[in-house]
Amino acid sequence: MVKRIEFAQYGGPEVLTYTDYDLKQPADNEIQIENHAIGINYIDTYVRSGLYPVASLPSGLGTEAAGIVVKTGANVTGFRPGDRVMYAQSPLGAYSEVHNVPEQAVAHLPDGISFEQAAACGLKGMTVYYLLNQTYQIKRDEVFLFHAAAGGVGLIACQWAKALGAKMIGTVGSPEKAERAKAAGAWEIINYKNEDIAQRVNTLTNGEKVNVVYDSVGKDTWLASLDSLKRRGLMVSFGNASGPVTGVNLGILNQKGGLYVTRPSLGVYVRDRAELDQASQALFDMILSGKINVDVPKQQVFALKEVQKAHTLLEQRKTQGSSLLIP
Repeated sequence: MVKRIEFAQYGGPEVLTYTDYDLKQPADNEIQIENHAIGINYIDTYVRSGLYPVASLPSGLGTEAAGIVVKTGANVTGFRPGDRVMYAQSPLGAYSEVHNVPEQAVAHLPDGISFEQAAACGLKGMTVYYLLNQTYQIKRDEVFLFHAAAGGVGLIACQWAKALGAKMIGTVGSPEKAERAKAAGAWEIINYKNEDIAQRVNTLTNGEKVNVVYDSVGKDTWLASLDSLKRRGLMVSFGNASGPVTGVNLGILNQKGGLYVTRPSLGVYVRDRAELDQASQALFDMILSGKINVDVPKQQVFALKEVQKAHTLLEQRKTQGSSLLIP
């Protein structure tokens, strides 16, 4: 038996329970991993609330952690017990002491990167990799808009943009978050609580607007994002923190300049071993070179049993950067 977090019904943080779980032996293509640090992602709140329904209840939660290989299935060839590893796209259940993960979802973790760093940035960092390099290739000196710049994904994006020599305009909801994003490498900051986003983007770009907007907020920023784009610009909607964008009238894309819209996810960009190795290596290189720092504030590191508190603070926008659970 191992301890893990489960939920038997959809709802707020209060539905999460810390319970015993009878973990099976790893299947032939699986690796059993003892988690040393577990990543919390905003998508976990969508799963818990029912926005992204699970196949059956009760269910485990979480897809990302870092730790040590304990056992390997019969067909696993690339890993052995004792290996340091990280994973970001496991079947639900990463909020646990030990978790079985398909071999193709697991990456070797370099010695120079801690379990905490890896769990804090695996999913988020590889997301930034595909957003800035594959969904649209950000160039040196290019100005672009990135919402939620002081969030887990946002702070990594600030640093990655700076490393690329690009000019990232980040949106935030408080002066403290503005300071954090600016320190991480954002070129300019818009506080959406007291500034009009599209108007400010227009001013900052001398009326030119931007080629691409990265939006994980969703419903609340949809129109402001479209209004910040140049003619034939690209809107990248990759999250729904304020609620999903629904009922879109496609005609609005024409009215605002023949715009393009895409709704990507890490699962679309990293689907096999080669793609995982490419994305994780790019991320690890950025961390090892010192271009990206993903150290987590002590007040955002929680014991596994404190998961309700962790989710509450995340949804109340009281965190900056990544948060972790420690088994």
